[in-house]
Amino acid sequence: MGLLQRAKKVGRKFQNPVPTVMWANLLFKVLPEYLANKEECVPRRALGPFRTDAAVYATPPASGLRITWMGHSSLLVEMDGVRVLLDPVWDRRASPWQWMGPKRFFAPPLALEELPRLDAVLVSHDHFDHLGKTTVRRLAELQPEARWVTSLGVGAILRGFGVQAERITELDWSETVQVAGPAGAACKITSLPARHFSGRSAFNRFETLWASFVLRGSGAGGAGHTVYFGADSGWWEGFAEIGAAYGPFDLTLLEIGAYNQLWKAIHMGPDGAAQAFQDMGGAGMLMPIHWGLFNLALHGWRWPIERLLQLADADGLRLWAPEPGVPTEVVRGQELRTDWWR
Repeated sequence: MGLLQRAKKVGRKFQNPVPTVMWANLLFKVLPEYLANKEECVPRRALGPFRTDAAVYATPPASGLRITWMGHSSLLVEMDGVRVLLDPVWDRRASPWQWMGPKRFFAPPLALEELPRLDAVLVSHDHFDHLGKTTVRRLAELQPEARWVTSLGVGAILRGFGVQAERITELDWSETVQVAGPAGAACKITSLPARHFSGRSAFNRFETLWASFVLRGSGAGGAGHTVYFGADSGWWEGFAEIGAAYGPFDLTLLEIGAYNQLWKAIHMGPDGAAQAFQDMGGAGMLMPIHWGLFNLALHGWRWPIERLLQLADADGLRLWAPEPGVPTEVVRGQELRTDWWR
């Protein structure tokens, strides 16, 4: 697998899987666009409220796969008897501070106290819109038996927020850990390369690893589901290799928001997501994530989903786009498109 290798470091800094030029003098390039921007980057009218019926979790999904999208990249995945919470951010802002920075467009559909028992919490990288400090602290108290799976170096942050060291597993690219659920259920989580960066300040960028992940369940007779969680990534040639080595996927979760041409190397946007989905074989359904909750770019807040719908209709892509907070079963061959955002 030529591109799917272990992560490399130069000094203290992890490297992207392919050469990636990060922005230079970005402030001077973005500031004129920001000052002239007339897009509706933040909804003019309040969204929601969205509300999750926690009673649903008392009954396992008949299909074996159920998704509750909490907004942005936070999801509860129930797959073949195992529950995994992805990139949990219940914090009010995606920021080092709770008094300034990108603010949520809507409140979490479900309180952390109402979450069902979790088998694992998966944190792809250390950015504030994927790893919420107050969220992690509360989850560490509420879900003491959950496994925490993350990328190299992120464990120190989790420990600092109260997660017990023995509950944390850090993965390098291409490494796999098995998470156990009740009654013999299991899910294998494999870390794979992504084209992005890390750091919770301007002074520690690239010092922890970022990743995408494959989640593979063990269903009855061994025929479980497979989900790809793209987390944050620009488009790169490795998507085809990921699809060939680990697909086909029942559901492919790819980011579509926080996009701009100036940083297309590390965020793919809807066009890149459509291309990556096709590169990986186009099997199953594409679920758009990383949009609709925080203002992280210059585009209108609806633009990512509107553009993706155009691409899906033009190219015949099957989408899975549920309403925030609604636990929704994924049934093979059945597309789902909601219009909550309209």
